[in-house]
Amino acid sequence: MTTITRLHTQTRMSKTVIHGDTIYLCGQTSGGSEASTMAEQTQEALSRVDTLLAEVGSSKAHLLSALIHINDMADFAEMNAVWDAWLPEGCAPARTTVQAALARPDLRFEVTVVAGKP
Repeated sequence: MTTITRLHTQTRMSKTVIHGDTIYLCGQTSGGSEASTMAEQTQEALSRVDTLLAEVGSSKAHLLSALIHINDMADFAEMNAVWDAWLPEGCAPARTTVQAALARPDLRFEVTVVAGKP
Protein backbone atom coordinates (compact mmCIF):
# COMPACT_ATOMS: atom_id res chain seq x y z
CA MET A 1 0.00 0.00 0.00
CA THR A 2 1.40 3.39 -1.02
CA THR A 3 1.44 6.04 1.67
CA ILE A 4 -0.21 9.42 1.12
CA THR A 5 1.48 12.38 2.79
CA ARG A 6 -0.25 15.75 3.07
CA LEU A 7 1.62 18.97 3.91
CA HIS A 8 0.27 22.38 4.91
CA THR A 9 -3.21 20.92 5.30
CA GLN A 10 -6.14 23.21 5.96
CA THR A 11 -9.88 22.59 6.13
CA ARG A 12 -10.43 22.43 2.35
CA MET A 13 -7.05 21.52 0.91
CA SER A 14 -3.42 20.60 1.35
CA LYS A 15 -0.76 22.66 -0.41
CA THR A 16 1.21 19.49 -1.19
CA VAL A 17 0.14 15.86 -1.46
CA ILE A 18 2.67 13.09 -2.07
CA HIS A 19 1.56 9.67 -3.28
CA GLY A 20 4.42 7.31 -3.99
CA ASP A 21 6.87 9.21 -6.18
CA THR A 22 4.28 11.73 -7.40
CA ILE A 23 3.91 15.21 -5.93
CA TYR A 24 0.70 17.21 -6.37
CA LEU A 25 0.59 20.93 -5.59
CA CYS A 26 -2.55 22.95 -5.08
CA GLY A 27 -3.07 25.98 -7.29
CA GLN A 28 -0.41 28.65 -6.74
CA THR A 29 -1.11 32.35 -7.21
CA SER A 30 0.51 35.59 -6.19
CA GLY A 31 -2.15 35.96 -3.49
CA GLY A 32 -1.06 38.23 -0.67
CA SER A 33 1.78 39.87 -2.59
CA GLU A 34 1.96 43.28 -4.24
CA ALA A 35 2.27 41.73 -7.72
CA SER A 36 -0.15 43.30 -10.16
CA THR A 37 0.97 42.62 -13.75
CA MET A 38 0.67 39.24 -15.40
CA ALA A 39 4.48 38.93 -15.45
CA GLU A 40 4.79 39.79 -11.74
CA GLN A 41 1.98 37.44 -10.73
CA THR A 42 3.38 34.62 -12.84
CA GLN A 43 6.85 35.07 -11.32
CA GLU A 44 5.44 35.10 -7.77
CA ALA A 45 3.34 31.97 -8.30
CA LEU A 46 6.22 30.08 -9.94
CA SER A 47 8.47 31.07 -7.04
CA ARG A 48 5.93 29.47 -4.72
CA VAL A 49 6.01 26.31 -6.85
CA ASP A 50 9.81 26.27 -6.52
CA THR A 51 9.56 26.59 -2.73
CA LEU A 52 6.97 23.84 -2.30
CA LEU A 53 8.81 21.42 -4.59
CA ALA A 54 12.15 22.09 -2.86
CA GLU A 55 10.49 21.37 0.49
CA VAL A 56 9.84 17.78 -0.64
CA GLY A 57 13.11 17.27 -2.48
CA SER A 58 11.98 17.94 -6.04
CA SER A 59 12.19 20.80 -8.52
CA LYS A 60 10.71 22.28 -11.68
CA ALA A 61 13.03 19.99 -13.67
CA HIS A 62 10.75 17.13 -12.55
CA LEU A 63 7.38 18.59 -13.60
CA LEU A 64 5.01 16.10 -15.16
CA SER A 65 2.04 18.36 -15.86
CA ALA A 66 0.84 21.92 -15.39
CA LEU A 67 -2.64 23.39 -15.53
CA ILE A 68 -2.55 27.17 -15.95
CA HIS A 69 -5.51 29.48 -15.47
CA ILE A 70 -5.23 33.07 -16.66
CA ASN A 71 -7.98 35.65 -16.40
CA ASP A 72 -7.42 37.11 -19.89
CA MET A 73 -5.96 35.42 -22.96
CA ALA A 74 -4.68 38.84 -24.05
CA ASP A 75 -1.94 38.23 -21.42
CA PHE A 76 -0.98 34.81 -22.80
CA ALA A 77 2.29 35.98 -24.41
CA GLU A 78 3.34 37.92 -21.29
CA MET A 79 2.72 34.87 -19.13
CA ASN A 80 4.56 32.58 -21.56
CA ALA A 81 7.64 34.83 -21.53
CA VAL A 82 7.95 34.36 -17.76
CA TRP A 83 7.13 30.64 -17.96
CA ASP A 84 9.71 30.05 -20.71
CA ALA A 85 12.44 31.87 -18.75
CA TRP A 86 11.59 29.88 -15.59
CA LEU A 87 11.39 26.38 -17.06
CA PRO A 88 14.69 24.51 -17.56
CA GLU A 89 15.40 23.61 -21.18
CA GLY A 90 14.20 20.14 -22.08
CA CYS A 91 11.90 19.90 -19.02
CA ALA A 92 8.57 21.03 -20.49
CA PRO A 93 5.65 19.24 -18.78
CA ALA A 94 2.36 18.31 -20.35
CA ARG A 95 0.53 21.65 -20.09
CA THR A 96 -2.91 23.14 -20.48
CA THR A 97 -3.73 26.84 -20.33
CA VAL A 98 -7.29 28.09 -20.01
CA GLN A 99 -8.97 31.44 -19.48
CA ALA A 100 -11.00 31.49 -16.29
CA ALA A 101 -12.42 33.75 -13.63
CA LEU A 102 -10.12 33.28 -10.64
CA ALA A 103 -10.99 33.33 -6.93
CA ARG A 104 -10.47 37.10 -6.63
CA PRO A 105 -10.70 39.82 -9.29
CA ASP A 106 -7.11 40.98 -8.65
CA LEU A 107 -5.68 37.54 -9.50
CA ARG A 108 -4.49 37.11 -13.08
CA PHE A 109 -2.59 33.78 -12.92
CA GLU A 110 -2.87 30.43 -11.17
CA VAL A 111 -0.90 27.25 -11.80
CA THR A 112 -1.43 23.72 -10.52
CA VAL A 113 1.42 21.27 -11.06
CA VAL A 114 2.19 17.60 -10.68
CA ALA A 115 5.84 16.59 -10.35
CA GLY A 116 7.87 13.47 -9.78
CA LYS A 117 10.50 12.81 -7.19
CA PRO A 118 14.06 12.79 -8.55
